[in-house]
Amino acid sequence: MPTSESLSHLETRVDRWTLVAGVATLVAASWAWLAYQAWSMAHMDIVAMAMPSVGRWGPADLGLVLVMWVVMMVAMMVPTAAPVVLLYQRVVAGRDASARPVVLTGFFVAGYVLAWSLFAVAATLVQWALHGAAVLSPAMRLTGPTIGGAVLILAGVYQWTPLKHACLAQCRTPLAFLLNAWRGGKIGALAMGLRHGAYCTACCWLLMVILFVVGVMNLAWIVALTALVLTEKLLPHGERFARASGVALAAWGLWLIAAG
Repeated sequence: MPTSESLSHLETRVDRWTLVAGVATLVAASWAWLAYQAWSMAHMDIVAMAMPSVGRWGPADLGLVLVMWVVMMVAMMVPTAAPVVLLYQRVVAGRDASARPVVLTGFFVAGYVLAWSLFAVAATLVQWALHGAAVLSPAMRLTGPTIGGAVLILAGVYQWTPLKHACLAQCRTPLAFLLNAWRGGKIGALAMGLRHGAYCTACCWLLMVILFVVGVMNLAWIVALTALVLTEKLLPHGERFARASGVALAAWGLWLIAAG
């Protein structure tokens, strides 16, 4: 007959796999939506696609662009938070036998997504302003090489700043973050997720702004930037790779301005 210890162990494993399946489904659905949107943009002659207006934007246009940015941030950034999410679930299971780790971890993930959703709101407003200034192409790419080059240079320089690396350190050491920021309960889990998401946003926001240079719905660059963030956060010596990528981005920006 199963002992209480074996039942507890089984419940922990079920909770863990439930969490993994839920997060994986969320991320997979987001990537599938992005892939379909990118494909639709390339085949607008045969597919009816909901796109923001080429004229003056209304609330529907803003809502459409906001959804696009939120889904994009979920697809790109939630996978990079996998280590801290799984570690949080394990710590909760060890600290409180009466807690439901999968529920609290869900609140943690929700807080993380909320942080990036706030960035999505800011990105939507920036895109609205760029659209109004007529410096954004129908492919949602900056039309002027000077401003595009300036964005790349700024992103490259930021890769070397103390703020970038202080926030990157929080992302690279999830256990230290959890120990220093721990708060109990559902509200505490939500607040911890929001705080970790804020660190992640401060670390990577200028990399996301690069999408205005290469095309907001450029799927190849979305994949490339996701890979860059994963490398910075998860691989050994990722901070060195961040600095190296900063040099490359700044050089690219200088070349773009000179060529323009």
